[in-house]
Amino acid sequence: MSKARDAIPTVTFIDEYCQLYQDLFPDVRSFEHFKYLHVGMLSEIKRKTLPAIAKVGVDLDPQALHHFVANAPWNVEAVRSRRLTLLRQALGGRAFILCIDETGDRKKGKTTDYVAHQYIGNLGKLANGMVSVNAYGILDHITFPLLFKVYKPKTRLQPDDIYKSKPVLATEIIQELQRLGFQFEVVLADSLYGESGDFISELEKLHRKLRGGNSFQPRGLVAARPAGALHQLAPICTSLLQWGSANALHSGDHLWAAQADSFLSPDD
Repeated sequence: MSKARDAIPTVTFIDEYCQLYQDLFPDVRSFEHFKYLHVGMLSEIKRKTLPAIAKVGVDLDPQALHHFVANAPWNVEAVRSRRLTLLRQALGGRAFILCIDETGDRKKGKTTDYVAHQYIGNLGKLANGMVSVNAYGILDHITFPLLFKVYKPKTRLQPDDIYKSKPVLATEIIQELQRLGFQFEVVLADSLYGESGDFISELEKLHRKLRGGNSFQPRGLVAARPAGALHQLAPICTSLLQWGSANALHSGDHLWAAQADSFLSPDD
């Protein structure tokens, strides 16, 4: 039996990072395409489409990348699980600031599932496109991705789909992160989530678990107004956590703030 050839090298730091995932790909060609996608996503090209990525660094056939994404024998859940495991190891049990936000991509037509005329947060207006609810962490001024869930508008549900609002998706993300063992002290979200009873109720459950000795130890939640101001709040939260108080998070610029043992309303 002949030995499989080595994967074509790309950029050193990308090669070193992707090496941690190589065993998840059954053949060297799939692993190379995995690396090429990373090269393209980290490049300076404006549109991160498969045809554009195929031209970065190597002259690839765009159909080869399309085949890798759509049909190649690898499992996206296995890759995601490996990424989160590596991230949890790198964090070493340290708690971080959890940001819940949504983003969208404008798309023409309705060929792609779940594309609809809806509010696209990063555009700041209604447009035809796809929206996802995203979770990312902030620690030591470093931002890192965690999980995301695609928002499925009622008008575009598939036969087996169940409609879930954006706050419900955010709640599921928080629950999953807790099951995976991640620890976070503050949850940042815009006012859409702060006004959701289901979202607030889930956070209250997590606060009660704190009293029961659970390892999850959040110090508070902030819902920011206006939407899209989360990055501006993160440095403030970091300073307050270092100072040891969450009380000052409640101010005229925030919709409301919640602490581990109490919830503050704008009238408190």
